[in-house]
Order: sequence, then C-alpha cells, then structure tokens
Amino acid sequence: MTRKYILPLFLLVQIIFLKILPFFPDFVEGLYSNNLYIRISHFSRVLLGKISFSVGDCIYAVLILSMISWFWRIRKTWRTDWKDHLLKIVGKISVFYFFFHLLWAFNYYRKPLFEKMEIKREYSDADLLAFTKRLIVKTNEVQFKITKNKDEKINFPYSQEEVFKMNLNGYDNLAEEHPYFKYKTLSVKKSLFSVPLTYMGFGGYLNPFTNEAQVNDLLPMYSFPLTASHEMAHQIGFASENECNFIGVLATVKNDNLYYQYSGYSFALRYCLGIWKFKNEKIFEVLKKQVNPGILKNYQESQDFWKQYDTFIDEGFHFIYDSFLKSNNQKDGMESYSKFIDLMINYYKEKEF
Repeated sequence: MTRKYILPLFLLVQIIFLKILPFFPDFVEGLYSNNLYIRISHFSRVLLGKISFSVGDCIYAVLILSMISWFWRIRKTWRTDWKDHLLKIVGKISVFYFFFHLLWAFNYYRKPLFEKMEIKREYSDADLLAFTKRLIVKTNEVQFKITKNKDEKINFPYSQEEVFKMNLNGYDNLAEEHPYFKYKTLSVKKSLFSVPLTYMGFGGYLNPFTNEAQVNDLLPMYSFPLTASHEMAHQIGFASENECNFIGVLATVKNDNLYYQYSGYSFALRYCLGIWKFKNEKIFEVLKKQVNPGILKNYQESQDFWKQYDTFIDEGFHFIYDSFLKSNNQKDGMESYSKFIDLMINYYKEKEF
C-alpha cells in the first residue's frame, strides 16, 4: 500500500470508531473527559491564557490563506492529477479530524449531564408554566434591584475583559455545590472574527485546538456574561450545547454580582417565553404582561442587534452547524440549544433561585 492511501484509510477507521463510541459513554467519561482531557485543556490554557489576543483565530486565518494559496497553485493540474489532489485533501481532513477529537471533541460522547447530576428530562406544561412564573418574579426582582425602575433596561457597567475575570466568581460558587464544574486558568478571548460570527448568527465558539473560548465582542453587553459562561462550559469538557446553556445559566445566576445574575435569569426567561409563544400564544401574552418593561427593552435590544445582521448567510451556517451537531452525537442539532430548559425546570423543582 502506498503512503498516499494511509491517511484517507485512517479517516475511515476513525469514522467507524466514532460510530461505536456512543455505546460506551462511561468509558469516555472516565478515561477521556475526567482524565486525559483535563490535562490537555489545562496545558493549553496555561500556555495561551495570558496572551491577550486569540491565537486560535490567528491560526485559522493562516490555515484559510494557506488553503486558498494551495488551491490556486494546483488550479492547472486539477483535471490531470485530480486523484492525487483528492487524496491529499482527504488526508489533511483525516489529520484535522484526529486532533479535533483528541484535543476536545471526544467530549461529545461522554455521559450525559442529566445522568451525571441525576436530573429528570421530562416535564409537563404545568411544570413549565410554574417555572416560567417563578423565573419572571426572580428576573423582575433582579432588574428592579439594579435599576430601581421597572421600566428601565439594564445598562451593563463592566468592560468585556472584566466580564471574563468576574465570571470566575460564578464558576467558583457553582463548583462548591458541584465540583466537576470547577474552572481553572482563564483563557477567554474576544474573537478576531466577531463580524463574520455575527453574520453567521453565533455569539461565540470554542477553538478545540487551542482551548481558547472565543466570544463575539459585538453582542449586547447585558447578555455578554452568559455567552462567555457558555463558552467556558465548553472549555471544561462539556460539548452538548444544551448542557453548556444550562451550565452557563447556573454559573451566572450563582455569581455574587447582580448584573451577572440578570444575564443568566433573563436568558433563561427569554427561552421559556419563546417556548410559550410557540406552544400557546394566549398564555405567552399573559406571561409577557407580567415581565418588567425594562427586561422587554433588553430583549428588543438583542432582537434589533441580530436583525441588522440577518441575511441568508446565517441560515446557511445554521444548517451546516445543525448537520455538524447531528453528526457528533447531538441528535437534536440546533434545537439542542433550547433543550436546556428541561434541565433548568427539574434542577430547580425543589430548589430556590
């Protein structure tokens, strides 16, 4: 067998292996997520955490330019040597795929968080309604404590760099109750690709190769702590989007700072209201009237922000990312973002906010 076939065949082996892996979540949890990955992520964050800019974004930029350059160089030989070029492309994908999983993505196959925390996933409409009403009361309370005026929207007083550091307080408080949420060695950066990210409809992402959490720095600031906390949850080894939404909310509402609590509670409330808008328009309208106008103004602020970047591009990337999630053991795809509500409802069923 010639060397040019080795990496493409290795890609096939990896795909077969990943088809089997979902049947062994405890194996992934013990050997990888709670062992090897902790060492890898700690090393990456120590190495890159103190660098002020996103090293991962720079690497991506170089790779994109290299790809464009390579395709330009082979443009005249593509027809005659297409087989060799195709094998090279598949070989590079094979290497990329290997390191993607080794450095982070095996976490897609770990034990689900609802099993780890012994949280039920089922809930009734009555459960959802009771939770939404409690959430409205709490979010109203926090908004009024900050503004002293229920009609005034939250204006966030901290810088983005301060958000990253202050988010650690919420994770520290959360880890006192659940040690596996402990976050060490900060490595959260403003993305150099914030404008493209916005057009794609994303608030941030984790670079799986450098373990840097990238946050879109154009986002409305009242929601910024929640988005950063979501990406930090990816950093500590949780791949599922619904689990990271859940962890992100917990890490913000358990922060000692009211602005951070507001970021978490208002995020969860917006999703609950969205579910009711879909399920029952009449109940939604009744619930909406109970929400302080200042909170609704923040929601409008977010809506206006995303609307100005609303093009066919975000729909295309959401379709691609939906397919990506489904291919990585996340059967709900993009819908998984809203699935954190079932965890929230059952987590807080017998707990106070």
